[in-house]
Amino acid sequence: MSPAPEYASSEVLVAALYRTIGFESISEGSVPPAGRDLEQRLQKRRDRRQPPPSGSTLGVEDWNAVLHGVLESPKLPNQSAKRFLQVTPLVPSLALFSGSARLSSNSWPAGNLVRRMVWLGSRDPGSAQALWGALFAALSVDGQDDVFARWLEQETGAWGNPAPWQAAPVPQAEVANLSTDDFDGVRFMPAQQFVKDLNALIEAKQAMTRRQWTSLLEAVLRLAAVAHVTWLCDVHARIWRCLSDTLAGNGPAGASDTRGTVFPDDVQYMTYGGKALQGLKDKASGYLSARLGINAILWSLSDLGFPYDGDISSSEGITRLCQHVRDNRQALADTGIVATLADIREQEARALNCRKGIGDNLLEFARHTLGQRQTAVQLLRGYDQGYVLRKKGSSPSSPWIVSLGPVAVLALVHCALAGMGGPRSIHRLSQHLAAYGIVVDRQDIARNDLGHQLRMLGLVLDSPDAESGMLLLPPFPASQAMDKEA
Repeated sequence: MSPAPEYASSEVLVAALYRTIGFESISEGSVPPAGRDLEQRLQKRRDRRQPPPSGSTLGVEDWNAVLHGVLESPKLPNQSAKRFLQVTPLVPSLALFSGSARLSSNSWPAGNLVRRMVWLGSRDPGSAQALWGALFAALSVDGQDDVFARWLEQETGAWGNPAPWQAAPVPQAEVANLSTDDFDGVRFMPAQQFVKDLNALIEAKQAMTRRQWTSLLEAVLRLAAVAHVTWLCDVHARIWRCLSDTLAGNGPAGASDTRGTVFPDDVQYMTYGGKALQGLKDKASGYLSARLGINAILWSLSDLGFPYDGDISSSEGITRLCQHVRDNRQALADTGIVATLADIREQEARALNCRKGIGDNLLEFARHTLGQRQTAVQLLRGYDQGYVLRKKGSSPSSPWIVSLGPVAVLALVHCALAGMGGPRSIHRLSQHLAAYGIVVDRQDIARNDLGHQLRMLGLVLDSPDAESGMLLLPPFPASQAMDKEA
């Protein structure tokens, strides 16, 4: 799994995406020092009563108020005593000094995860590159953006150390597409749905302000990223199931059998209104166990002098590996690999139970990406409205349950109705959520908090002739009309 996910909030994902797609020269580790440097320069200008830099339109105090008031993003409760600059990633230039996953120099590149999702969810490299280029254009600030976004991009460049905003080359070694047979044969893959939703969001940009559009992008990014990582965990566990069955004398007989085993047809990662983290923890734990088993077989084959030189990134490659294991099954059994794996699992029970290391990082990624932002300042507790998980109660120990925030509801309803040109059954929304592994019974929507959100936002029309008595309405009629004309 590359890059290996760690802590990230929705705003970290967007800021890291800016840096990956348009700031080739900016590393993740350079972001926190750039924020501290900007703070020091502002303080120095205030102390020495110096004028603002050329090209700016605000004074020192006013720009400081923008950074620490208008644009400031709330800190977590455990960050209240830490001094660092954290702002909403509204325009690209703000990502140069804010939005790093860590305050140290070894932050993980969260933007690379989004890039891999685009490639994996696209049919071929050409369509992936086209979508990546369209996303770069949408993230850029041009004459069609609102006045505040254009002013902010210019003002930030005047106060900071501007870097050239241009489409960064995509290293082909860091992206991959599924084979055509696998892509056509996969029935459930969050990355495929993410690619469709990303196209729908890009088309709708002109129907709203920059802040509104960025909020919708954040909401879809956070759900798609966690669903994609969970899907990868699931696929790893299924690959190990193929190999362990082969070790036992069974296993898939051909590529089609392998494809049916490795790629899930339908999953339930989360249930709407239910607790979420335990299910995600089970998938992460399964991934770690599978990774241990897969590596043990590959290393054992190499030690025996029968290394496997093929790939394991396609059903064809996994089928060949299974056949290779089948051909050397007795030699593997003589090494005592099954007993060795049992011993290692016992020794590393804490790591396999996601209490440390990679598993703990995966849970932290899911919790902070999906969960509603817990703020150090209580007055700002309503800042995050694009969440997928929220606390069931006010206690710090209250469980996290699946419950969409209003911005997430807007984003997903828009994506579910993209290209439809009019109202559709509420069933489309439940199908759309299922594409990301969230199960919700359409019969329950009318009675749960999702139905309440839809009514409050004016996104449903109660009709006795429709399924469940509710019809979904497009949230951005202008963009839907443009879709229909196109």
